[in-house]
Parts: sequence; C-alpha cells; structure tokens
Amino acid sequence: MRSRYTTLQISLHWLVVLLVIVAYATMELRGYAPRNLRWLVNMTHVSCGITILVLTVTRLLVRLKYPAPPIVPKPRGMVTGMSHLGHLAIYLVFIVLPVLGFLSMYFRGGNWLAFGLPMPSASEGDEDLVEMLASYHVLIANISYFVVGIHAAAALLHHYLWKDNTLLRMMPGKRQ
Repeated sequence: MRSRYTTLQISLHWLVVLLVIVAYATMELRGYAPRNLRWLVNMTHVSCGITILVLTVTRLLVRLKYPAPPIVPKPRGMVTGMSHLGHLAIYLVFIVLPVLGFLSMYFRGGNWLAFGLPMPSASEGDEDLVEMLASYHVLIANISYFVVGIHAAAALLHHYLWKDNTLLRMMPGKRQ
C-alpha cells in the first residue's frame, strides 16, 4: 500500500495552492495596481479561478481512482471525521467560488477576459443578480481564508503534535 499520494495528486494540490495565492493576492492588492492595469489584475483573478475549478474537479476525479493513503499512526475517529468535513469544505469552496465568480462576470453583460480571451456574456446585464452573486462570492472567499487556514494548521498539528504522516503524504519530493 502507498504511504503517499500519487505524484499527480501532489502536483495538483500544490498547483491549486499556488493559484489560490495568486487569486487572493490579485484581489487583496488590486488597489495598488495602476488604473490602466486593473483589467490585467481582474483577468488574472478570473483565469486563476477558472483553473482552480478545473483542477479541483480533476482532483476529485483522481481521488476516486487513487484513495488517500493511510495515516500512520491511525488517528481517532473524531479526528478522521473532522478531516473529512474539512476536505469537503475545501472542495466546496473551490468549486462554488469560481462558479459564482464566472456567473457574476457573465451576467454583467459586458466584455471580459480570461486567459487573454474574450468570454461569453449575457446579452443584457442584470445588476441585481450580479450584486447578489458577487456578494456571495466575496462572503465565501472571506470564509475560505479560515477554511484554508484551519486546513494548514491541522496539517502542522498532525506533523508536530501528533507526529503522524499526514503532512508527509502530500509533500513533494522523493518517494519513500
């Protein structure tokens, strides 16, 4: 039995981490960008979001084929249950956030770009719908800071306090 995730799973995980950092940074720092470059900041954010959605769905499909390697030593049932709940929250966040973002851009009704390409939009904008979708997008994005933070803290807790292999299973590097 494997003691680590597959190279594909590890690569997808860390690529999503990188894209999440870029997506969050573009929104948190967009006010510092010159006005003539805001379109680039927004396009980068949207492109990262779409990529995160695709990679998250891919991760779920890969997970069906390659289940998680066992944690050694085996944690208590409550810890395992909390882990499953946390992973469910992460997967939901990184599916729902991009979908809400995409829909809010679509229903604006104007021109917008992802990956440098023009994206489809509604023939007429719906400001009320866009405002609602965008507010949910922002709310879930803010909640996701805590979800991701708890996920990272739990990995460190497993590694340093409980001294199991949870963190090592997802670290890049040589196979053991």
